[in-house]
Amino acid sequence: MSEKRWWAVTAGLLLLLGVACNGSPEPTGDGTGSSTPDPSTPPPASTSVETTGATGTSSISGNVRYEGAVPTLRPLQMDADPGCAKKHTEDVMPEVLVLGDDNALGNVLVYVKSGHGGGAYAPPAEPVVLDQIGCKYTPHVTSVQTGQAFKILNSDGLLHNVHGLPKANTPFNKAMPAAVTESDYVFDKEEVFKIKCDVHPWMGAWVGVFGHPFHGVTGTDGQFSLDGLPAGTYEVEALHERLGTLTAQVTVGDGDAATHEFVFVKE
Repeated sequence: MSEKRWWAVTAGLLLLLGVACNGSPEPTGDGTGSSTPDPSTPPPASTSVETTGATGTSSISGNVRYEGAVPTLRPLQMDADPGCAKKHTEDVMPEVLVLGDDNALGNVLVYVKSGHGGGAYAPPAEPVVLDQIGCKYTPHVTSVQTGQAFKILNSDGLLHNVHGLPKANTPFNKAMPAAVTESDYVFDKEEVFKIKCDVHPWMGAWVGVFGHPFHGVTGTDGQFSLDGLPAGTYEVEALHERLGTLTAQVTVGDGDAATHEFVFVKE
């Protein structure tokens, strides 16, 4: 069978898989959305939640660094899909370890783990967007608040398959051929989970879902800032997909700006 014929058969099978996965009644809880009205479309993001959780004028900021031998990473091999390969003229490196100047560490989830006192927080009106572009998920790591709209785009004009692997929220598995450019989701439970593409096994992304607004992801500068906190003592956690987690207890006064540095050490 020719390569062109093989990809055509594969696309057809995955499209049928997506129809099969989305044709059943939607389970309760978090939805598995579509850009067209059908029974699998999730409920709209909640914008009517009254904020009962505490907020304030304090902040905790800082940076995340990596210490240790830097492994040699091999470029992603996209030749299995010529449509992906031709989107790049240079090697595409995996994002499992993204370092900036002075080994600043990117793609680290940083969030308040405890100390904010609970309560409900109205989700932001703006959606969080995860794009499939260049046969990569961009951004590689993202965070979203419960009840906030989460949009997955397909900017490649190619067949992708969005396979979310949450445990607390409802798993989803949706084929996104070129004509399907957007898929919408809402999560209502806190957790960190992976999204993969069954068509392109090198594609992966991580999503952190939090019930409060005190979270973020470091860029290549390794910086983070958790704003709008009331005065208090907090357990702040930094999570990296391969290096694990680091936690710190940080106390911040009313209107103050506390700082902390997380250092992931690889022996």
